[in-house]
Amino acid sequence: MRKQNRQTKRGPGSSYLNIAHASLEYRLLGPTPDQAPTIILMHEGLGCVALWKDFPERLAALTSCGVFVYSRRGYGQSSTYPPPWSTCYMHDEASILDEVLNHLKIQSGIICGHSDGASIAAIFQGTYAHPKIHGLVLIAPHFFAEEIGLKAIHSVVNDFHNGELRERLEAYHEDNVENAFLGWSGAWLHKEFVSWNIEAKLANIPVPILAIQGEQDPYGSVDQVNVIRGKAAGKVDITLLPDCGHAPHIEEADRVLKEIGRFVTATLKS
Repeated sequence: MRKQNRQTKRGPGSSYLNIAHASLEYRLLGPTPDQAPTIILMHEGLGCVALWKDFPERLAALTSCGVFVYSRRGYGQSSTYPPPWSTCYMHDEASILDEVLNHLKIQSGIICGHSDGASIAAIFQGTYAHPKIHGLVLIAPHFFAEEIGLKAIHSVVNDFHNGELRERLEAYHEDNVENAFLGWSGAWLHKEFVSWNIEAKLANIPVPILAIQGEQDPYGSVDQVNVIRGKAAGKVDITLLPDCGHAPHIEEADRVLKEIGRFVTATLKS
């Protein structure tokens, strides 16, 4: 049962999609998939629909595309997904994304992912080569485990248990806060995760990629995006933001929207 005494930050107009024995919270802004191309937003490791803030609305207005955004299992208002999570949980989510897109009957689209969501997008297209997906936007992606990122996660774990992070997350994830945090952090800090690497998927992605990375990102260095240029099968554009951290779409929203708008226009016209 949901707690009723806490003010939550659920976005307006959320609906629910039953996929993979789970109820997934989602929003669809702008035209439907049969009316225009669709941009699919994939959130970060502690994200959900509401944590995209006003980015989906601004993206829909800028591109005239439909924007589909959902909370994965264990996040936001979606079904619970209790920990421990497998170190291959992002591969599992890529298979669910395939079900989501097939259910929506996407006619033409671009996947835009942030952090874990970017990695899931790369795994998805590198595995399924979905014929209706014509490009990827990867914001602060992870392609391999990196010491800087693992150190940052250790710090976040301390903040969750001893600081204010749990309370901040409860406003967005409600009863899912334990699922979201412990599932995500437990997988990343598992002893086997140090060898996690998805670079090989890049060779199977022929569609254009726009990669955006903050140079002050505590969760990953610019090596995470530089590896794309050397290994992806298709065209690659990389945008580095010097004074930006892990959330370029929030910290540098205007610049990021401009880059994505340019990419979407060029990709869907080609």
